[in-house]
Amino acid sequence: MTLALRRGGWDAALGAVSAPVHMPGFDGAIEWLNSEPLDPAGLRGKVVLVNFWTLTCINWLRQEPYVRAWSQAYRDDGLVVIGVHTPEFSFEHDVDRVRRATEERAIDYPVVVDSDYAIWDAFANQYWPALYFVDADGVIRDEHFGEGRYEQSEQVIQRLLGVEREPVSVEGVGIEAEADWDHLGTPETYLGYARGDQSASLDGDWTVGAEKIALDQAGGRIAYRYHARDAHLVLANGAAAPIPFHVLLDGEPPGASHGGDVDEAGNGVLEDGRLYQLVREQGQVRERVLQISFDEPGAEAYSFTFG
Repeated sequence: MTLALRRGGWDAALGAVSAPVHMPGFDGAIEWLNSEPLDPAGLRGKVVLVNFWTLTCINWLRQEPYVRAWSQAYRDDGLVVIGVHTPEFSFEHDVDRVRRATEERAIDYPVVVDSDYAIWDAFANQYWPALYFVDADGVIRDEHFGEGRYEQSEQVIQRLLGVEREPVSVEGVGIEAEADWDHLGTPETYLGYARGDQSASLDGDWTVGAEKIALDQAGGRIAYRYHARDAHLVLANGAAAPIPFHVLLDGEPPGASHGGDVDEAGNGVLEDGRLYQLVREQGQVRERVLQISFDEPGAEAYSFTFG
């Protein structure tokens, strides 16, 4: 087993490190959820897994069942999982949204709200999700960015704890289900001008901002051609009331291939800011054209993601 590290130089057996890096503190936290504030001194003697996430990230959503399972399986052995919520989009700064996301995902381990990127910068982190594995002396022993490598990550946890057992059984369901990697042909697509490539087709009266597009009049539509089993869209509501929306696949209602946030006729409702699953293909995965339309102004769209 080879451990890929950006700092230090641990060998496959978690041996001696040439330049140990201790876990930074959590100074600059906006708020702590599920816990009183924690610090490295108080965590000494515990193995710590730090997980950077943001609530709209599909990669984090698909990783989270594993982190949740590890927290529950190894907490009595001395593992402390700490989630660090660092927002990608402006509406994710809202602490109540973060609190709702932790409740919806049944997260019972400590979560620190890092809306000002203080902890992100202290770790020199660059990714969602990102895992940092910290030993009982407070030294970062391993790190992993993105999805996957779950068995190896659990082996690292076991070695740091000094336990050996069969890995936990995890199977994500709904939005947390593993992507269909063999048929995933479309990358994440941003809609704002700062990172977008204007590949989505817009119809109606939209304002294009740096991180989002915002609908100014009822009836606006977004169309996008993609190749994947799942299609998601990060949405927020800039209006005072819920906004009905409608999804078509190749010009027809999605039927059995509707996502978790729409019905077979393609109807859904935009309420809170989050990631909405619009399509989960039940037939052969192939290139499709997704169209979403909104009955009222105020819809804000940020990015398409796929799985």
